[in-house]
Amino acid sequence: MNKEKTKAKLILEDGTEFSGYSFGFECNTNGEVVFNTGMVGYPETLTDPSYRGQILVCTFPLIGNYGVPSKESESGLLKNFESDKIQVRGLIVSDYSFEYSHWSAERSLADWLKEEKIPALYGIDTRMLTRKLRDKGTMLGKIVIDEKSEIDFEDPNKTDLVAEVCVKEPIEYSAGKKKIILVDCGTKNNIIRAFLLRNISVIRVPYDFDFNTIKADGVMLSNGPGDPKMNAATIEHTKKAMEKNKPILGICLGSQILALAAGADTYKLKYGHRGHNQPCNELGTKRCYITSQNHGYAVDASTLTEDWREWFINDNDGTNEGIIHISKPFFASQFHPEASPGPDDCEFIFDMFVRALK
Repeated sequence: MNKEKTKAKLILEDGTEFSGYSFGFECNTNGEVVFNTGMVGYPETLTDPSYRGQILVCTFPLIGNYGVPSKESESGLLKNFESDKIQVRGLIVSDYSFEYSHWSAERSLADWLKEEKIPALYGIDTRMLTRKLRDKGTMLGKIVIDEKSEIDFEDPNKTDLVAEVCVKEPIEYSAGKKKIILVDCGTKNNIIRAFLLRNISVIRVPYDFDFNTIKADGVMLSNGPGDPKMNAATIEHTKKAMEKNKPILGICLGSQILALAAGADTYKLKYGHRGHNQPCNELGTKRCYITSQNHGYAVDASTLTEDWREWFINDNDGTNEGIIHISKPFFASQFHPEASPGPDDCEFIFDMFVRALK
């Protein structure tokens, strides 16, 4: 048990303060405060590069009860995580379990956070905090543990977050004869695994790399953090790739980059979609998929040109969740098709892309 509690607080940009106790690394930090509705999966969520620059609030009340798994590798990727380190700037929970139990656990969540120098607070009224974020939208915030050390608010979306999370040099993951280029804007390991399991080789390149110089059967634009308009080089390279008419698939941030390359516009969502239960309706079939996603920006469907159509919309707020070209093999989903929390499998999007490869 934690015998000596260290008091700490989360301060939002409007001056609201939430008091709690530290259970992670004891330092101050700042970022964009967002919440996630997942009941399980905190090792995967904390290492998802899409959360770069953010202070994550878990709406599920008990966190840490099954510890943290090992850093086991498979096909050159960490098997139990979405990247090689924790990506969030801070973690906020209601109740932290100091006792953990799971057959795969190697250490506690607190030990992992301390090892990677990530502050975390428990004892916070996360229900009130989440309601505030639902009413006001995402807000800037800061975690203050050491009151003697000054720290200001900072908007991470004004920085080049994608440059912080992408690979620095191309990496190839060999599988089958078919080969795709994965433009790494902050890709999750699961996306790479989704192609390797389909016997598709993957060439993973940095977000600003001119991938048009590489011979491949298709292009995948990955998920990632921040404002899509910050990725000017990626947008220009995507425009050139579209001229070759090879299949292009965008996921999450990649969906927004593809839309910008096609001449459409994007905008920042007030609330964002972060969690495992977002209902997305496929236009035409009217079939609803329960999806997993994390994004704060969306495609402005009203700016799509006549060659493009909306593919999915969010049934909660009507925002765009995917686009598709009417004749060429270009399409994208705002949600993560490799994760299907609902009864329907969303991986058909990967299968569509694979079938389009020549």
